[in-house]
Amino acid sequence: MAEPGLTAVILSYDGRELLDVVLPSLGRQTMAGVRTVVVDNGSSDGTVQWLGEQWPDVEVVALPENVGVTAALNVCVDAAEGEFVALLNNDLELHPDCLAELVTELREHPRAGSAAAKLLDFHDRGVIDGVGDIFIWQGIPSRRGHGERDRGQYDDSRAVFGACGAVAVYRREALAAVGRFDEAYFAFYEDSDWSFRAQLAGWDCRYVPSAVAYHMGSATVGGAATDFTRYHLWRNQIWLVAKNYPAGALALALPVVLAGQAFRLRDAVRERRVRIWGRAMADAARGLPDVLRRRRLVQRTRARTLRELAVSVRAGR
Repeated sequence: MAEPGLTAVILSYDGRELLDVVLPSLGRQTMAGVRTVVVDNGSSDGTVQWLGEQWPDVEVVALPENVGVTAALNVCVDAAEGEFVALLNNDLELHPDCLAELVTELREHPRAGSAAAKLLDFHDRGVIDGVGDIFIWQGIPSRRGHGERDRGQYDDSRAVFGACGAVAVYRREALAAVGRFDEAYFAFYEDSDWSFRAQLAGWDCRYVPSAVAYHMGSATVGGAATDFTRYHLWRNQIWLVAKNYPAGALALALPVVLAGQAFRLRDAVRERRVRIWGRAMADAARGLPDVLRRRRLVQRTRARTLRELAVSVRAGR
């Protein structure tokens, strides 16, 4: 049997009901020969047994316990075959042309290592969830267009900084060149970290407005305002900057990075999460020696100049 051109891998944790939406939408994809795999991250809701009964044609990789989002994403990559790998959240519905459009864009742009879909809000499909990831020098990744009404203002394909991890297609060659998702992050910003490393290594990301998906958002982790989410966002942002900023960028951006941290502390005070913020900062500091060791490898293999990187960052805005 010929190796498929694309493997679509869904990462799921206690998401049996969510899979009832995303799997049928994968079955309706116009791209032929898509191999579908579900990586179950230690679910306790009977997902694995249910998949065997209801979706016998879907391949399942069942992890015995929850290993964290980032480690599970690496399992997803390892489970994939073919030239392209689609990594998908479980809280999605894909338009039938979504994967075909993403792969077509990658074939037309050989230096693109990844492609980002047009994400719309699952519950209000006139609202944008994200149209590619952007990055600002304060050290903050975010989704371009998030929360805006969709008036066609983002209907041009273009280079962006990175692809939101909810729906992204990666070129296997780029995954091999850039390396695995950094498992120290556990959850959150692991996709931004990979995108930053890809930009440094000379790989672009393409936003494809004709590739549409509908995203529920935070359906697995319980929303964006939990202590779990805040802790990992605050800690991982420190590592993201320390690991990936070239020395020249770090020197120039340090004032705005520090200002951004002041805003994070202000948010923690307002939300009465100073204890969570303090733990995140302490753990970020404890992890810095390992982060700096990984930084040396990232910076040693950098292919883009600081000026080229600055253009890439602006391209996502």
